[in-house]
Amino acid sequence: MSTKQDRAIRTRDALIEAAARVFEASDYTESRLDVISRAAGVSRGALSFHFAGKAEVAEAVEELAVAALTAAVETACRKPDSALQALVDSTHALARLVRDDHVVRGGLRLNCDAAHRSCASLRLSWERRVRALMTRAAAAGELSAHAARHPTADVIVAATAGYQVLGVREEAWLSSAALTGFWDCLLPRLAHPDLVARLYPGGTPPGREEGGPDGAGAGPRISPASCA
Repeated sequence: MSTKQDRAIRTRDALIEAAARVFEASDYTESRLDVISRAAGVSRGALSFHFAGKAEVAEAVEELAVAALTAAVETACRKPDSALQALVDSTHALARLVRDDHVVRGGLRLNCDAAHRSCASLRLSWERRVRALMTRAAAAGELSAHAARHPTADVIVAATAGYQVLGVREEAWLSSAALTGFWDCLLPRLAHPDLVARLYPGGTPPGREEGGPDGAGAGPRISPASCA
């Protein structure tokens, strides 16, 4: 790759990063391209070279946010052999992203902004992941009879979306403790009785990804009586 190409890639990346911070802090309508270019440390002309306008910059932020979500969930799903545990782990991965990644936060705010027509929806991407994992869990016989009779995927999608929205303003909603409490309540009604005691509401602990022994840092497994 030539020096010129490398510089162009770095400039585009810097613009997306800066735009994510601006969109996170301001409404789409109020966000200005000159503010984005200054935040990225480049000229307005450099921004215009890479992006045709504000909508295109916003699309780039959303696309990068969806890519980050997809990568995080795919990584979480590689660890456990249970679809339900993969779902639990995915929610913790999502919470970490929303808590720590300003591109994801900027993408989420854009997704919620009525003045911007989103091209890549994080919530739609997340909903598809939840439904796919629930379908896998049902096919593997991991769900309780109660869960099989009710639209549990809808509950999980709605609840986790709520955690995302609330967590943007109050980070405690995105804490591991908050999500662990949610799964402590839900898993005893969601999981098949033969599986529930083998699930970790706090996420798969270190040493358990490959079926290894519990380590010193392993969190507690679910109690069948939790929130019953």
